[in-house]
Amino acid sequence: MNLPPLAERMRPQKLNEYLYQKHLVGEGASIERMVKNDSIASMILWGPPGTGKTTLAEIIAKESGREYYTLSAINSGVKEVREVIEQAKKQNLFKAKSPILFIDEIHRFNKSQQDSLLQAVEKGWIILIGATTENPSFEVVSALLSRCQVYTLKPLDREALSNLIQRAIQEDKLLSQKKIIIKEEEALIQYSGGDARKLLNGLELVVQQINTTEEILITNEEVQKVIQKNMALYDKNGEQHYDIISAFIKSIRGSDPNAAVYWLARMLEGGEDIKFIARRLVILASEDIGMANPTALILANNTFQAINVIGNPESRILLSQCAVYLATSPKSNSSYLAINEAINYVRETGDLSVPLHLRNAPTKLMKELNYGTHYKYSHDYPGHFAFQEFLPEEASNNAFYKPADNPKENKLKEYLKNLWGDKYNM
Repeated sequence: MNLPPLAERMRPQKLNEYLYQKHLVGEGASIERMVKNDSIASMILWGPPGTGKTTLAEIIAKESGREYYTLSAINSGVKEVREVIEQAKKQNLFKAKSPILFIDEIHRFNKSQQDSLLQAVEKGWIILIGATTENPSFEVVSALLSRCQVYTLKPLDREALSNLIQRAIQEDKLLSQKKIIIKEEEALIQYSGGDARKLLNGLELVVQQINTTEEILITNEEVQKVIQKNMALYDKNGEQHYDIISAFIKSIRGSDPNAAVYWLARMLEGGEDIKFIARRLVILASEDIGMANPTALILANNTFQAINVIGNPESRILLSQCAVYLATSPKSNSSYLAINEAINYVRETGDLSVPLHLRNAPTKLMKELNYGTHYKYSHDYPGHFAFQEFLPEEASNNAFYKPADNPKENKLKEYLKNLWGDKYNM
């Protein structure tokens, strides 16, 4: 007989078994009162993975005696939402209690998908419980957010994770039959990153891999050996999250479209948030391509806007096009270096005075003090340019922006040289 994973076997079934998030479910806390009084309101559960969002939603439904529907924003769209709402409306004709609709990863719904929930929530046809790992202020449309309470779930701390390990080896019907000795738990806890599900999956994996009928001794060394051997291809919340996005960015910066789409595929298959990927592309378009091809920033920003409308799975096409375009574009980090150099200069020199001719003069006194005097209005001069100083006196001739060696910026360099001569020594 195949048993479900340890994390599933240890899943709490009642609110009094839900031992963590006491600020929400402890005696007198908001969700505990809500369940106790059977006055369930629509809510957004916001917190890192493995903090019990799905479990809490299931317990609320069970203890309030409500029908429970569940959708995942990864593979559901407006059609699936409307089908559930229609079922809920029919059920409301026969039962007094509105059913609960749980939507996992609700932040992955685009605006039209979230809007499809509004009327049902407002009319009370359903009670919505959304789960998200992202800040709902940014990822949930304001109209829907205003109709929901937002509850923040905290990562499990070291003490809670340690207690969970002990509970698992003492109470689980399979592990409790084995002689498991936890000599060291630091590696297990560090691997979990505050994620209870990941902790229990890791514990179960280590127990399975230690092939012995005698006592099972769990040490940091044993955990590291087993976890590294069996590590998943992609963990969107762990170290590989940062390693793979780094490889993706460096592949684009290095003008390799093949590597770029490979790492993009790794992230998409691993369930990475498409908005996270798109945000990184917008940054890269400015930082690594910049003035060599200013259109890259426009395309990247349009990609970011488009995926918010399109959603999965089609967004993979938009992200691929953008990644390939950026990878095959000429590169320059001149504007990135320019702002960094300017910021360092400002930190070193402090608040240098604005030259008098550049100051605004809205009052008589300011005019008497020569604010704005001798300023040359560029459009009054040939070529819309007048040679004058725009930097503080102490900063004069500092060339923060240095055009890079590429066709676009070589033309810019020539243009600036014609205007400024040897002032900036470009």
